[in-house]
Amino acid sequence: MTVVNTGALKDIRVVELGQLLAGPFCGQLLGDMGADVIKVEPPVTGDPMREWGQGDQKVQWEVIARNKRSVSANLRVPEGQALVKRLIAQADVLIENFKPGTMEKWGLGPDILLAEFPGLIIARMSGYGQTGPYSNRAGFGGIGEAMGGWRYIVGEPNLPPSRMGVSIGDTLTATYGCMGVLAALHERDRSGKGQVIDAALYESVLQVMEGLVPEYDRMGLIRERSGSVLKGIAPSNVYSCKDGEFMIGANKDSLWKRLADAMGRPELGDDPRYATHLARGENQDELDALINDWTKTLTVDDVDTLMIEHSIPAGRVYRAPDMLEDPHFQAREAIIEVETERFGPLKMQSSFPKFSATPGSVRRAAPSKVGQHNAEIYGELLGLGAAELDAMVEKGVI
Repeated sequence: MTVVNTGALKDIRVVELGQLLAGPFCGQLLGDMGADVIKVEPPVTGDPMREWGQGDQKVQWEVIARNKRSVSANLRVPEGQALVKRLIAQADVLIENFKPGTMEKWGLGPDILLAEFPGLIIARMSGYGQTGPYSNRAGFGGIGEAMGGWRYIVGEPNLPPSRMGVSIGDTLTATYGCMGVLAALHERDRSGKGQVIDAALYESVLQVMEGLVPEYDRMGLIRERSGSVLKGIAPSNVYSCKDGEFMIGANKDSLWKRLADAMGRPELGDDPRYATHLARGENQDELDALINDWTKTLTVDDVDTLMIEHSIPAGRVYRAPDMLEDPHFQAREAIIEVETERFGPLKMQSSFPKFSATPGSVRRAAPSKVGQHNAEIYGELLGLGAAELDAMVEKGVI
């Protein structure tokens, strides 16, 4: 791929340790914004993400490992630890998502690294954080979602807690980790000093729980599962049409009046059962049934046209094929085609957010082989020759 790097982080080098989702997704975000991301994988086996995804062709790796170069190093042996430490010496940012204590066990803890490399920024992602009584526990994204409050409130009221179809706990933590890195880079410009970002899975989920905690603190209110609606916020739901489903969000007084007009029943806009936010919340089930009875008489296209005419927030419920066909996705290049090494041309989400002056990009396909860039990186940054690298291969260091 020959895409010019115009990203805001094009002068930043990142060493990415860790596996699976949180650490690697943080690396993806930074790489999309222009950073040179060197991914360190275990020799031979590599990151388990290489085998993740649905279907018989595992393509998830092609997204999360884009804009990265792969080197291999056995972090469980002193020679591998020393080799990676030399790489870190050449980096601005280190990402890791091992169980707390692991980096310290390998002689790569922040106390040692920051003493030698005071400008280094270390983003640490873990289940429960680096401190506290649970810090040494193993943690995955789903556990963070449960402890952070997400799982309990997702699903139907009469069924056990549900989950999203993606690993939201991991990606939230990675996003907060990335945010921390960006803030720390700004602070380093002022002070010249690096620091540690401690991003816990459960706390990342907790951050997006809105009023869940203060509602309980003030009123003893515990949010419960409410299916496809947010209790008290109405109308805002997915409604049935003749040929599919359609999402309408008219949960504001003026929007509700416009929806009543669109339905051909303007009198409902001032009906005391629905005229105010609180009234609509109290009569939410009744209101949703009323709207659903109307949408069932129309096609998705019919409802979509009416919502646009009346300037009401609404939208189709998309699957992947709908996204690929949508002209708005195409106009904004929300989905791009990347020439991958394993699968050829592959469509995937573009870099995000969009920058007016320093746009991010996908410049490099995911490395197809573990340690694919060993000679390039270990030679370029550390000055190691072919004989030295061969010896390390023989010893199982790389």
